[in-house]
Amino acid sequence: MTRSLQKLGLGTAAALLITGSVVSVAAAAWEPTRTVEIIVPAGTGGGADQMARVVQGIITKHNLMKQPIVVINKAGGAGGEGFLDVKGSKGNPHKLIITLSNLFTTPLATGIPFNYKDMTPVAMMALDEFILWVNADKPYKSVKDFIAAIKAAPDGQFKMGGTGSKQEDQIITVAIEKAIGKKMTYIPYKGGGEVAVQLVGNHVDSTVNNPIEAVAQWRAGKLRPLCVFDGKQLAYNEKIFGDLAWNSIPTCKSQGLNTEYLMLRGFFMAPGASADEVNYYVELMKKVRATPEWKKLMEDGAFNQTFMTGKDYVTWVANEEKRHEALMKEAGFLAPKQ
Repeated sequence: MTRSLQKLGLGTAAALLITGSVVSVAAAAWEPTRTVEIIVPAGTGGGADQMARVVQGIITKHNLMKQPIVVINKAGGAGGEGFLDVKGSKGNPHKLIITLSNLFTTPLATGIPFNYKDMTPVAMMALDEFILWVNADKPYKSVKDFIAAIKAAPDGQFKMGGTGSKQEDQIITVAIEKAIGKKMTYIPYKGGGEVAVQLVGNHVDSTVNNPIEAVAQWRAGKLRPLCVFDGKQLAYNEKIFGDLAWNSIPTCKSQGLNTEYLMLRGFFMAPGASADEVNYYVELMKKVRATPEWKKLMEDGAFNQTFMTGKDYVTWVANEEKRHEALMKEAGFLAPKQ
């Protein structure tokens, strides 16, 4: 009997040791110990800024992280300010950056010394669409009408508003010019929110804003979407304006404008992040994506909801860098090699 109790005691002790070890290991898993920053390498009101602030709000509302999280805009140098900040924060796991196409276009166009390899990939949250928008008071109701109006006007008379110079909006603009054989005047602004306001005010004739950057103005009947720069129509069928939904918008290709473009919305960390640190944020973003607030953002902004991490994400980013280099070379946007 005593021997049995001794055996039980030893077994229990061993179990406690094992359990204690497991608890100790679990407790040692990394998590933030101070405020986490989300750097936005773009202006306020644009798609990246809006997504960053929705993520911040979700994390705070649902208590997904013990430490506070703040959003900081660093748009200088076409976002180079933000990317250089993160590049120079090696070993700091309390800094994230939300990326868009300027991850590729800014170093290629400016020669600012960074690229995606200078940071640690975390997760692709979604792909963002681009739509050709015009003021709702304008007479053109289709891409055909729009192109006819541009062709009938002198070169440069039509003004396209966009975010930044030699960035994604201007790349699409150049592609449109080449497709229709006519030049427009491209006017850069600091962010997609400002671009939408300028179009409502008739200070430009068209934009290629992301859905989330112009949905409020569409709901208000101030702007009209002509086509989406994707190979297929958008999937969302909730009514936005009258009887029209995102999936009411035809593709540009089906309207005779053979141009396609989607943009990354994803997160990176500073260089030197450990596997545990990356995994913490990957799991955090999975929790973010499971909330109703995230679902609403995806529907409001008509996002392509592709999610990637690890090697798949790295491979996708590497291929996009090559694609952007080819697009920018064709547009004449590459910085001279030193």
